[in-house]
Amino acid sequence: MRYRTMPKNGDDLSVLGFGCMRLPLFEGGDIHVDKAIEQIRYAIDSGVNYLDTAWPYHGGASESILGRALQDGYREKVKIATKLPTWLINSREDMDSYLDKQLVRLQTERIDYYLLHALNGLTWDKLDQLGVAEFLDTAIKDGRIINAGFSFHGTLDDFKRIVDGYPWVFCQIQYNYLDQQYQAGTEGLNYAAERNLGIIVMEPLRGGNLGLPEPPPAIGTIWDQAETRRTPVEWALRWIWNRPEVGVVLSGMNEDAHIDENLRIADQALPGSLTQQECELVEQAAATYKELMKVDCTGCGYCLPCPEGVMIPAIFEVYNKMHLFGNKEEAKFIYAIRMCGVISGNKQGFASECVECGDCLEKCPQSIPIPDILADVVEELEGPGMEDRIAFANKMFKEDQR
Repeated sequence: MRYRTMPKNGDDLSVLGFGCMRLPLFEGGDIHVDKAIEQIRYAIDSGVNYLDTAWPYHGGASESILGRALQDGYREKVKIATKLPTWLINSREDMDSYLDKQLVRLQTERIDYYLLHALNGLTWDKLDQLGVAEFLDTAIKDGRIINAGFSFHGTLDDFKRIVDGYPWVFCQIQYNYLDQQYQAGTEGLNYAAERNLGIIVMEPLRGGNLGLPEPPPAIGTIWDQAETRRTPVEWALRWIWNRPEVGVVLSGMNEDAHIDENLRIADQALPGSLTQQECELVEQAAATYKELMKVDCTGCGYCLPCPEGVMIPAIFEVYNKMHLFGNKEEAKFIYAIRMCGVISGNKQGFASECVECGDCLEKCPQSIPIPDILADVVEELEGPGMEDRIAFANKMFKEDQR
């Protein structure tokens, strides 16, 4: 296992982090707890020392399972990362309440790396007004939190002002070779690194889709040009680890073979180890993926706010993913969870909320016919079963289900 040093605190963290959002399941959908604990401990025994979880993962069960896995001496070997559920915070007191509950779930007296979960400009402004800086300062002083950070899902401008809004130790961003200009992107990564923040990367495989054994044929043709044969997973992970600014790459590993493959790749994860030709092939793959996308949306957010609250960039992201990889049922569930408003705390923002006012057409720099495409989304991603999927989202994320 390779390790990289966090700039502000000197911690040597494994380049591969174990993400606990996708633990192994039985066929019926229940968590295979014994298997999850076995896999977590195997990863730790193999050198992984950064474990990431959050309040809502697996309907609230992930933190407790990780706490069980870290008994028998394993807690002392690792750094725990978990997150404040920002969408459930309505007062300064809520912050302490959730943190204290998380400490109980994890069976620990401290959270080594504590994040404000899924920040964007609006959630940061709300938390800032509620006194989140004082909460973090107090929790660090009394030892419940060791290092403060945030995970991010918003625009680049908001990312920069959040970076500058508190003396963070680290941040967590979505980053892969398709998302170089999405959300924080490469510019945001560099911005945070220049301010000595540690960089944790999530979604390195875009939910596993960049690591499919059989990528779209046009992508497979590109990989076949390389002198050194690599799996799609290896191309995606090594491209991220090629950057020295990246500290930890999180992977949601729930199959033994996936863990072993990621461990093997991580052991070779030296910055600058890809050749110029190999970097060019990755860029070709990224360009080809973008050609295959249904909507030429960059996620810039200029179309927002929609007067009706339609979550346009997020909708197009899910829609593109479905057309790239063909998993329509998965896309329907992701669409329902993200657009029903349960995570963001806002009202729902489905494509069917569009009234074709045309406001977005005037603002889109890509000249995308947004209302027309939203109508296509309604036809493909809404319809029968939608209410059941929304109910599932509420069961997974709502406080009364904890």
